[in-house]
Amino acid sequence: MSKKSKAKKSRKAGRPASASNAADAAPSGLFGGLGEWLRERPSEQFLIGAAVGAAVVYILSNEELRARILKGGIDLYSSVAGGLAELREQMADIKAEIEAEKAGGDPS
Repeated sequence: MSKKSKAKKSRKAGRPASASNAADAAPSGLFGGLGEWLRERPSEQFLIGAAVGAAVVYILSNEELRARILKGGIDLYSSVAGGLAELREQMADIKAEIEAEKAGGDPS
């Protein structure tokens, strides 16, 4: 049986004709193919883990760097919290305007 007829049969049966079709059904997105890549390359997986571990050890052992990272995280958190508070305030203003229009017509 030729390759073409096998492909036709597998398509008729609802199965992928080749491994490339199966790869098309893999999860998409930013890290969609990461699991497959790591399974196929255990030595690279080890090297990535070693590099990440070394970076974590360096950060945890360097007190000045750790303090800067924590300060940056706290600044980021306070900025996000302030932005959310401002958004809540704007939503309350819009809600009050809508209620005023419903109650008394045009406020202008």
